[in-house]
Amino acid sequence: MSEKTSPGNFFEDFAIGQRLPHSPPRTVTAGDVALYTALFGSRFAISSSEPFARTLGLPTAPLDSMLVFHMIFGRTVADVSRNAIANLGYAGVRFGVPVYPGDTLEADSVVIGLKQNTDGKTGVVYVHSTGVNQRGEIVLDFRRWVMVNKRDLARPAPATLIPELPKRVAAADFHVPIALPREAYDVTRTGSAFLWDDYAVGERIDHVDGMTIEEAEHMLATKLYQNTAKVHFNQHVEREGRFGKRIVYGGHVISLARSLSFSGLANALMVAAIHGGKHTAPTFAGDTIYAWSEVLECETLPGRDDIGALRLRTIAAKDRACGDFPGHAGNTPLDPAVVLDLDWSVLVPRRVPVSAIGRGQASDQMPRRS
Repeated sequence: MSEKTSPGNFFEDFAIGQRLPHSPPRTVTAGDVALYTALFGSRFAISSSEPFARTLGLPTAPLDSMLVFHMIFGRTVADVSRNAIANLGYAGVRFGVPVYPGDTLEADSVVIGLKQNTDGKTGVVYVHSTGVNQRGEIVLDFRRWVMVNKRDLARPAPATLIPELPKRVAAADFHVPIALPREAYDVTRTGSAFLWDDYAVGERIDHVDGMTIEEAEHMLATKLYQNTAKVHFNQHVEREGRFGKRIVYGGHVISLARSLSFSGLANALMVAAIHGGKHTAPTFAGDTIYAWSEVLECETLPGRDDIGALRLRTIAAKDRACGDFPGHAGNTPLDPAVVLDLDWSVLVPRRVPVSAIGRGQASDQMPRRS
């Protein structure tokens, strides 16, 4: 057979410091945005309305933060996780400049850690990935770790190196491209009157709704990002695997949680950072995802009194509504229904003093209702 095809990298193909340039570059379009909306039902005004986005100082409606995440993540899969069993977690995810339809995205990764598992059949690969636009501006920077199959079980394990991962992204490092309008911020267009000042540390928000994942939806979404991991697509292979069926891409669950969070966090305009996250159990077609969030911090941003950040712990669970869900504090064991435990920060408008007017910021008259 021809040797022109590539099976992707297996665990023994990785080495510390190895640089992986990813292909192909991807020009995102309004069609990608429409399909993403059809798949997840995202309702955030900043990505739904061009006129609204322009009131915030943006040239047009940007892609939803998580669509940017998936587009960059998808670049990395063929080289990093095509032969993965599971994507295990994320750390230090920092969102950069906004992405707009027409932008072209590229990515590369560096291997920063390796650890063979005790079964000798798999290992964990840690990578640091960066995505840029056509001008070389960073749109996403993140670390992730993934469990990858070995091809040759007799191959000696590489020396173990578990990298030190960032515990959080500092608020001073958030990219904040939004400037609130001189006139009152229009909460009639966002769907909620609750702003940064209305949230309190320890507050828990049940996002109420649930969304069932259909087989066609999760496969279509993953193909949208050009994610080639076999565990999501190839039933011929996966029926012989651990679960006997295809696994839903973990990022699909993050996007569902982001979309569901509109109920209670409609003014969370953008995701600034993902400090850490774990896919704590697999998700499959037919599962119904619910979500709730706890406010961990109400962060002020250096030099800004118009925008603040809410640091959230968001839990997504399958087939169990969150209204009757027990709390999860610290490192207590998670309920088996939990599929995602995410620590992230979102940008939310503040009520600011009248003195801020004239700097392109909002007044203390916010919110405004019609």
